[in-house]
Amino acid sequence: MGYEHPLSFRCRRSRDNPNSIFAYVAFVVVGLLAILLGLACRWRWVRNFYFRSLHLLAILVVAAEAVLGITCPLTTWEQQLRTLAGETSYQGDFITDWVHRLLFYDFQPWVFTVGYVLFGLLVLATFVLAPPRWPRKPTASRAATDTTSRVDSR
Repeated sequence: MGYEHPLSFRCRRSRDNPNSIFAYVAFVVVGLLAILLGLACRWRWVRNFYFRSLHLLAILVVAAEAVLGITCPLTTWEQQLRTLAGETSYQGDFITDWVHRLLFYDFQPWVFTVGYVLFGLLVLATFVLAPPRWPRKPTASRAATDTTSRVDSR
């Protein structure tokens, strides 16, 4: 077996059961599609600060790990725990096999790095060009109204 890029998703977990990786990839990819569609349709929720920040962080972590050649610490930890537990690989079901075929490719390592960085730049561009709405800080008049309404409701 030749060199495998640390983020080519060829870790032991991906061969066993790719559900967690699939969820992460789905969050990043479907999240961007939802943001773009939501901006076009003027959906307010796609400008949620917490969702957008978590989405940007998710792809930036992957891109940074790829550029720096770092294996995800959670993958390393999981592999160590599986080894300590004496676990061996098991065969997945039909759906797992097809999800694996859709997600995992044998490209050169630089292809993954370029893809992650470009996707990260696209997410960053949406963050800058269509920024999320910052959480509102309570103003003095708003805080007074909130206090008054709480007192009145008692």
